[in-house]
Amino acid sequence: MKIKIEKIIRTKRRKTVALQITEDATLIVRAPLRVRDKIIQEIVNHHSKWIERKIEQMRARKLKYSPKKFVEGEEFLYLGKYYKLHIVDEQDSELRFQDGFHLSKDALSYAKDLFVKWYKESAYEEISQRVNFYTKMMGLQYSRIKITGAKKILGSCTGKNLNFSWRLVMAPLQIIDYVVAHEVVHLVEKNHSKVFWNKLQVLIPDYRERRQWLKENYFLLML
Repeated sequence: MKIKIEKIIRTKRRKTVALQITEDATLIVRAPLRVRDKIIQEIVNHHSKWIERKIEQMRARKLKYSPKKFVEGEEFLYLGKYYKLHIVDEQDSELRFQDGFHLSKDALSYAKDLFVKWYKESAYEEISQRVNFYTKMMGLQYSRIKITGAKKILGSCTGKNLNFSWRLVMAPLQIIDYVVAHEVVHLVEKNHSKVFWNKLQVLIPDYRERRQWLKENYFLLML
């Protein structure tokens, strides 16, 4: 069976052909300008088993994930652990966390907004601690930490500013540390050079395993 290529992206800088399976389980090929379609198809055919396996993995992920419904007993991630949601009649705050999430019945219509607000506040608190730890370890300074609503980019570094998605606080602490350390190293190494990865490895010796976890489980960090 011929594998369908959803899109071919050609650029001047690229020297080799790269195959990418998207979250929608489609194949995108990135190639140098002069590589012909025939050659690309041959490369795709050669890696057909790998492509088919990755497509099936992506499809399986989509089946595992479904948008939150904010109902009694539903589970929500926080620092890598699942906590049940309890719908309550009355409480001091609309959303409270104590051995689980407690949501006021009167706030059900805007529950997602409350969760996002809670995750943002928690993310700032947890991530700030880790940023301060790693910048102190490296003797570096940063200007500010910004918590964003980004879905795909969990961390970025712009100048001396460090940006992190609130979704990151759903992940285990070791994954938070990997993303934070990654961006802290970018304060001094702006690209992914060998020097960058060497410095990151000093901070996170098993960064490859943590990066792989993120690739395989990123879809869990959604509401």
